[in-house]
Amino acid sequence: METALETNGLVKKLGGRHVINGLTMSVPRRAIYGFLGANGAGKTTTIRMILGVLRADAGAIALFGAPLRRGHAREIGALVESPALYDHLTGAENLDLTRRILGLPGREIGRVLALVDLEHAANRRAGTFSLGMRQRLGIARALLGSPRLLILDEPTNGLDPNGIHDMRVLLRRLPEAGDVTLVISSHLLNEIEAIASHVGLLHGGRLLAEGPLATFTGGDHGVEIATADRARAAILLSEAGLAVRALPGSEDRLIVSGSDPATIAHLLHERGERLSHLVRHRRPLEQVYQDLLEQAA
Repeated sequence: METALETNGLVKKLGGRHVINGLTMSVPRRAIYGFLGANGAGKTTTIRMILGVLRADAGAIALFGAPLRRGHAREIGALVESPALYDHLTGAENLDLTRRILGLPGREIGRVLALVDLEHAANRRAGTFSLGMRQRLGIARALLGSPRLLILDEPTNGLDPNGIHDMRVLLRRLPEAGDVTLVISSHLLNEIEAIASHVGLLHGGRLLAEGPLATFTGGDHGVEIATADRARAAILLSEAGLAVRALPGSEDRLIVSGSDPATIAHLLHERGERLSHLVRHRRPLEQVYQDLLEQAA
């Protein structure tokens, strides 16, 4: 698989302290890569090194297989924190300022407005935009010139539920619609779990683990079931040699390990126990992260 972004042994000290310490990460092309960690884990410092705002003390960065250099600036778009907009200008006029600086054709404005679903607001003053619309306009500006890598820092921060939904829809379709790889920095693991294809889990300036999201939350973590009589179902399944435990935080669901969903359903049906719910159990990404922290400690 082609790699969009790689870091190898990145090190950065600030104030005599290692903020980034030997960071090695790999982002596949067209991935939605969730770059995750608590506040202070080193996410923003890493982004600033990728963008050339900070210089690494050691290590290397590569973009699409080539060492990162000044000429790569046009291939990276970024929205770090809230977008700085001119409220008295329209959405299109805000974009036009950046478009002129970059020396791009006028048609770029319509293209990026369509990508972020803001064509209807092209002639509205930015000062009338909701926070979600402002975020999307900031992403549109970052997409000017068709960068191959888009870096977003906390894109859903502060948004209301509707704004979060709209942002999720946008981010999910960008890799295909815009032929772009996304790196999304966030401390909100649940939000990233809803959209990411790959994740990298950062702690103390080091990468604890990375890979496809499904390798962390999928796998054989058991089968989640609910029946009319949870206690009786637990006894029946245990007598059949299966491992059974209660689902934390639930009053009616069990996690069953040691067999597949079809066999579990057949076993309960034979014994007259009616199923109301049966799915493969997925570990929440938040639990994966906490487990990795405990292992690191």
